Amino acid sequence: MPKLIKRELILAKIETQYGTDANPSGAQNAILVEEIGWSFAGARMAERKPVTSTLGALQGVFAGTLMEVTFSAEIKGSGSAGTPPEIGPLLRACGMAETITANTSVEYNLASQDHESLTLYFYEDGSLYKLTGVRGTWTPTLTTGEAGKIAFTFTGHVDGPIDQNLPVATYNDTVPPPVINMPFSIGGFSAVISALSFDMGYTISTPPDISAENGYGEILITDRDVTGSFDPEATKVSVKNWIGEWKGGTKQALESGTVGSASGNRYSFSAPEVWHKEISPGDRDSIRTYEIGFGAAGGDNALSLIFT
Repeated sequence: MPKLIKRELILAKIETQYGTDANPSGAQNAILVEEIGWSFAGARMAERKPVTSTLGALQGVFAGTLMEVTFSAEIKGSGSAGTPPEIGPLLRACGMAETITANTSVEYNLASQDHESLTLYFYEDGSLYKLTGVRGTWTPTLTTGEAGKIAFTFTGHVDGPIDQNLPVATYNDTVPPPVINMPFSIGGFSAVISALSFDMGYTISTPPDISAENGYGEILITDRDVTGSFDPEATKVSVKNWIGEWKGGTKQALESGTVGSASGNRYSFSAPEVWHKEISPGDRDSIRTYEIGFGAAGGDNALSLIFT
């Protein structure tokens, strides 16, 4: 029987000890995702180049691999203020520290140490890959009239595939709020935009370890350079001097504004110190716009995501 792309699952659970299988279950740890992709990362095939009487090559030797899994997920709350969203474990394994205020909010902030890891089970319609010691990066995108999405890329130590039937998966049934009625502002100015995105710019390091079964040690987040983009309508200089701010390196606070209106299913992004890194003209329905790429300063406060 052929494998169907529609019949694939992602389960994810935070590990209590790095690299030890946390045994995620379909009932407790299923994540609703889209567009699953995978590849073997850092696969080693040792070449053999002896001198012989012929010009032929010898068979290479497999010498270990990691696995990279990619997918996107909707940005939505849990339905209850102060309860982490379904994607919470994914954010925590992407170098984000989780802070819970009971019955009020769940906030995710950048962290420079003590990064958590997760176990990720990837079911491919009858096959199972088990990834442990998983860490990754995330790229959120908000586009007018759509659900907010986050693209995730995870790297882990892989065991499998093995034959395994898909478990029954239970998902959080909260419906994501559409990206509308979002009062975006930059430097206190209410700009008209159609899209906003962030990129964490992580460096994911996979150091060799001669004692490890696959020849790889702990997967680490070792660097970060948060950037992003938005596309405001152009204005007169007297209203907002976009190009002057770019030339002057002006730092400004960026606030996405709240997406959603129902308690337990609202979220917003905040970046207190952004500056324009690049600017170019755009055209949106015959209206002049700017395509602005920005950088974000502020250390671990460079970006936060809060659910309320």
